[in-house]
Amino acid sequence: MTSLDLAGAQWRKSSSSGHDGGECVELTTVEKLIGVRDSKNPTGPILFFEPQVWASFVEQVKSSG
Repeated sequence: MTSLDLAGAQWRKSSSSGHDGGECVELTTVEKLIGVRDSKNPTGPILFFEPQVWASFVEQVKSSG
């Protein structure tokens, strides 16, 4: 994979995340990929997923809870 331009990325947390900075992830969309990072380490690693893979993951999490 070539490097992605993250300069204009707008990261967002879930609306269910608390405001105390707890255990959160942030998401962004870059070049049709979903980027996920640890909100406590915004300069750390970012995982990228194709939208259908991310949607499948989210559905699995929702159905297990």
